[in-house]
Amino acid sequence: MSLVQTIGKTLVPVHREGWPFVGAFAAATLFLGWLWAPLFWPCLFLTAWCAYFFRDPPRVTPVDDDLVISPADGRVSAVSPVVPPAELGLGETPMMRVSIFMNVFSVHINRAPVRGRVASVEYRPGRFLNADLDKASTENERNGLVIETPRGQLGVVQVAGLVARRILCWVKPGDEISAGARFGMIRFGSRLDLYLPAGAVPRVFPGQTTIAGETVVADYHAEAVRPPSRTS
Repeated sequence: MSLVQTIGKTLVPVHREGWPFVGAFAAATLFLGWLWAPLFWPCLFLTAWCAYFFRDPPRVTPVDDDLVISPADGRVSAVSPVVPPAELGLGETPMMRVSIFMNVFSVHINRAPVRGRVASVEYRPGRFLNADLDKASTENERNGLVIETPRGQLGVVQVAGLVARRILCWVKPGDEISAGARFGMIRFGSRLDLYLPAGAVPRVFPGQTTIAGETVVADYHAEAVRPPSRTS
């Protein structure tokens, strides 16, 4: 294998949403380095970090309607029954919530946890508290999706964090979405909350690391099984 092929297999593609930021960082690096040479290297490091933040690696997603897949890379911060946000229209009965905290080094592309139809997309302005705090789910800026699935309605909420200032969502009501499909991202640190339908048994615990589009966070099986997979 040639050096070019090795590098090509090693490098992770940058999502198109990130190229304007990477370009701006690179331009600033060249300009500041031209003004004062010692600034070049720290600015180059920040440019590399920017490209790293917007990376969009391919993922292999389990194909099984009885599985709920992680919508985000990060750390599971909570698994507990909670009343879902009112704007989702999922009622006032507590649903099992799995919260995943993404830091500034996580992959920030969000992926659909299940196959289904997007029933609603609801944005709510709010504060920018530390996304690792429990109250961030109700007080922070957020964008919620309700997905109609063969097993019932499932809620996915993108929650802005202390540094995050932009939630992006690329789907709209009526869209059909497959498990593992990219549906949005949050820039610069944030959190994803999953509200699971009745019967979904969590398979993760607080402190566990998840991989978007790959980690099984819940299922409806009495016993865990190994499903077929696909690459996307």
